[in-house]
Amino acid sequence: MWNWLIHPEKPYTWGFIGRVVLKAMILFIIANGLFMVLQPMDFISRLSLYNTLFVGRERLPYGANSAQAYTLTMDNIPAMFATHEINRPKADDEYRVVLVGDSATWGFLLEANQTLAQQLTDRGYLLADGRRVVAYTIAHPLVSLTKDLLLLDEVLAYQPDMVIWLVTLHSFPIEKQLYAPLTQNNPSRIRQFITNYNLAIDPQDPRFRRDDSSNQTIIDKQRTLADWLRIQWYGFMWGATAIDQVVDEYTPRRSDFDDDVSWENFDAPQPLTVDDLAFDIIRAGYEMVGDIPLIVVNEPIFIATGQNSDLRYNSFYPRWAYDAYRELFTEQATVNQWRYCDVWDAMPAESFTDSPLHMTSQATGELSRILGEMLTDYLEFGYLGRACD
Repeated sequence: MWNWLIHPEKPYTWGFIGRVVLKAMILFIIANGLFMVLQPMDFISRLSLYNTLFVGRERLPYGANSAQAYTLTMDNIPAMFATHEINRPKADDEYRVVLVGDSATWGFLLEANQTLAQQLTDRGYLLADGRRVVAYTIAHPLVSLTKDLLLLDEVLAYQPDMVIWLVTLHSFPIEKQLYAPLTQNNPSRIRQFITNYNLAIDPQDPRFRRDDSSNQTIIDKQRTLADWLRIQWYGFMWGATAIDQVVDEYTPRRSDFDDDVSWENFDAPQPLTVDDLAFDIIRAGYEMVGDIPLIVVNEPIFIATGQNSDLRYNSFYPRWAYDAYRELFTEQATVNQWRYCDVWDAMPAESFTDSPLHMTSQATGELSRILGEMLTDYLEFGYLGRACD
């Protein structure tokens, strides 16, 4: 045996170092080649410690302050869903309701147990056949109907019994459909939607990142792999604290406005048409879910009473644009026989926090009551209820 006390270890030589580097390069090339051939990223993404070692999340990961909120913003949709409580086995007595939407449905400025989905579940609705209504939010912040369509497509693998899609005019402009990074970083899926549903989105839009279907090396996927590892690690802190968002002080939504009545790329009041708004994506959603009941809900907004409130409902919407949107939506829902519920003015002004869409926990609870009565009325009578008239 080598006795290092008598025969000290020899210093490394350049030849030794070169052989180590060469072997490491060969092993990396082999590993990279196997990664390209096997393309295991989708399989890896669906592996998760959530719902096993620690509890699943009530909402999809989103946030920039990982040190305090124990989450991060991801573009890997299968990995996002693998962290979610919807990934647990569906109970025999569960009627699974899925909520799709924007940051208001996600629960901005709300604790995880105060979201619309959680409060709907907590109401304890029972159907005639004895099943419990259990709601899950797969909403994600940033407004884009195309972003919602991505998440809707993924959730169909999780056995939903009903989908409620909460929308607002902010999600409908054509140019906003690729606004969210989640859409820009999943080009192959969206291009498939364009083909399958004849969507009015340019498949060569420069906002699309590199084609995710052709970049399958370890180097290409290093950020995706790193995010997957990080979200697993944050699960330990999430399981211990149930914190996934830092709720700080906020600036209240405005009540007074200038006399500007422009909206998006429309400089002055003018007729809005169906072609100006992404109703084709709503149509695609109905086609995508097939026989699963889908109810589209025009979510509540803040209605101001301050300066120039006769011109604007709020900082987002001049009255002419929002009124035209609601009229067009009603027409499209009637012509296409969509299940549609408009609760735009259901909440008083004090219900809203930092924006015309984000609501307090109490107002979110009231909206959960409206949705609960809507879905139970529909299932029992085939009618959405008085709140949707």
